[in-house]
Amino acid sequence: MFRTQINEQSPLRILEASCHGGLGNGNLGVVMARAGIGKTAFLVHVALDHLLRDHKVLHVSLDMPVDHVRSWYDAVFQDLVQVTHLEDVASTADMINRNRIIQAYSLHGHGAYAFSVQRLEAQLSLLRQHAGFSPQVILLDAFDWTRTTRQEVRALRELARRGELEVWTTALTHRRETGRHPERVPAPVDRLVDEVSLVIYLEPVDHHVAVRLLKDHDNPEVSDTHLMLHSDTMRLVDGRAPYRPVGDLPPDAYVLLSGGAPGAEEAFGACAERWGLQEENYSFEGHQVARTRGLRLLSEEELREGDVSLAYVAATMHRTYHQNPSIRRVLQSIWHQVQSAGEVFIVGTIERDDTVRGGTGWAAELARHQQKPVHVYDQERRAWFTWNHGARAWQSSRPTIEQRRFAGTGTRMLSDDGRAAIVDLFQRSFGPPPRR
Repeated sequence: MFRTQINEQSPLRILEASCHGGLGNGNLGVVMARAGIGKTAFLVHVALDHLLRDHKVLHVSLDMPVDHVRSWYDAVFQDLVQVTHLEDVASTADMINRNRIIQAYSLHGHGAYAFSVQRLEAQLSLLRQHAGFSPQVILLDAFDWTRTTRQEVRALRELARRGELEVWTTALTHRRETGRHPERVPAPVDRLVDEVSLVIYLEPVDHHVAVRLLKDHDNPEVSDTHLMLHSDTMRLVDGRAPYRPVGDLPPDAYVLLSGGAPGAEEAFGACAERWGLQEENYSFEGHQVARTRGLRLLSEEELREGDVSLAYVAATMHRTYHQNPSIRRVLQSIWHQVQSAGEVFIVGTIERDDTVRGGTGWAAELARHQQKPVHVYDQERRAWFTWNHGARAWQSSRPTIEQRRFAGTGTRMLSDDGRAAIVDLFQRSFGPPPRR
């Protein structure tokens, strides 16, 4: 397959058909999603779609270094090469590198690398004058819509209009503000939505991501794209194409979902920070935590999303659970850890009935019920085991972290071997920790 054919089959063609031609020159678009859902990957697909047409793209990152952004492009491009059997790989890669410039700024910092629209315009002028580089698309990744002003957003829109180019930004959302299935543009873009032409919302659905239109220019009726994408590569979910998890992504593309409690969860969080991964710790008021990085205290309404009968839990886990509000909240918070995770890692002990000892064993049951990969380091047997859904049995394994959003939990009574197993897991998955 040649690059023109790849471009013709891009999921963006479906998106364009749903929203009357896509974003279009002179317009400002926003991709909204929670942390780790795929905003950067989506922007990279937008960029590659243009690059495959020999268009010039300026990718501005406001939260990660240039080499990490380049790793995203390399990983997504290699995935396309493998799936489509691209014939002109070398020339296409050369064209991509020639037509793409990646820059990194600090969003609210000071000094030469602090971002502002004025500085961006000055940089564009330099690129045109001295490098002959005039982008048709500008991508602003990690733009902070909570702190921007109407004046700044209008300046971005005016930049797009004057340059006859597309400007895309991302916006970070939170479930407490969006709910499960927002029908209108949520915070933080809602207060400035009249300045934006196109708003796309990435919504996690099972193991995939639904691409939803929340604003389509001035059209009062917004169409359903019916697009479902793989959560890491943003490739169209298509049973005709074999799916391979994306590799070689930078560590900060991964998100640890945990509870931040002392013991195993604290050790998972420490490794996530040491290796440069993102961290989301779900807890609630009054619950002891050892990790405050990425801490999110769930409201009573959010906790109820993971509600389950303690009688059902007792029957599933083959043990007694007293009607204790604190225990219920722990189980509810575990639901939030597992719900959007692609796989689950637990440190504890596997019982004879194949359940996992302790309250965190509920994470294993949820993962098994949802047919997600679940791995347990058994501290008594000093070995990893992975649940085989077909054979319905634990099998000896040596797992690595494969999914961008993964849960890490386990016992508070963490042994030295258990701690070493967590470190080894990160070492196998991401290599030696970066030097600080």
